[in-house]
Amino acid sequence: MDLDFTGRNVLVVGGSSGIGLACAQMFAARGAEVAVTGTRATKTAYGDGAKALEPFAFSSLDAAVPGAVEAWVPPFNVLDVVILSQGAVLYRRQEFEIEAFRQVVEVNLNSLMACAQKLAPALEAHGGSLIIISSVGGLRAARGNPAYSASKAGAIHLTRALGDAWAGRSIRVNGIAPGLIATKMTEVTTSDPTRLQERLKGIPLNRLGRPEEIAGVALFLASPLAAYIVGETIVVDGGRTLS
Repeated sequence: MDLDFTGRNVLVVGGSSGIGLACAQMFAARGAEVAVTGTRATKTAYGDGAKALEPFAFSSLDAAVPGAVEAWVPPFNVLDVVILSQGAVLYRRQEFEIEAFRQVVEVNLNSLMACAQKLAPALEAHGGSLIIISSVGGLRAARGNPAYSASKAGAIHLTRALGDAWAGRSIRVNGIAPGLIATKMTEVTTSDPTRLQERLKGIPLNRLGRPEEIAGVALFLASPLAAYIVGETIVVDGGRTLS
């Protein structure tokens, strides 16, 4: 019963694919009313991926655009769970260019705060749970991705700061730091056998993580089982950061 979300409103920002979509599917499977956001105008614009989005209310939100969150109208007035899963990364050393750096930070950090502020009243009404998806990249800097690393480190500390600030409003803020998960964002690594094998050497479980393995932790954090956990970011990386 602790993992039954029947009658609860759940919003996944960045829920059109990958970890966000897995979270939406897992909460829906446990009875929640789920809405997701994506960067495209409608869910049908996702082509074959639209089928996975069919059960969910959808709203368009491009968190890379400054001011977009402030102008966005959320699909629920009262929320029990919010998962902030939006994310961006630029490869081939693009993040060393200042405009590219700003773009990644806008999505990975600034938009988190904008969403949190906008949705806090709806969460406070039901004593809800806010979950921020960061990354182990915020714990171990990626040499070629300064914006990603810095913004994810910021996301981890934002989780702690909001957890402290909003516990008195009955909003529990926690986070998840995934390791190497099989998603579209990690295809630059997972599609290259040599590069993938090199990365797997540093993961004690010797495999990629799956989006649903992150979703399971989100389900736990949003449930009464985690009622006394505030401001924590749980690392889910197959042991990658153990040494």
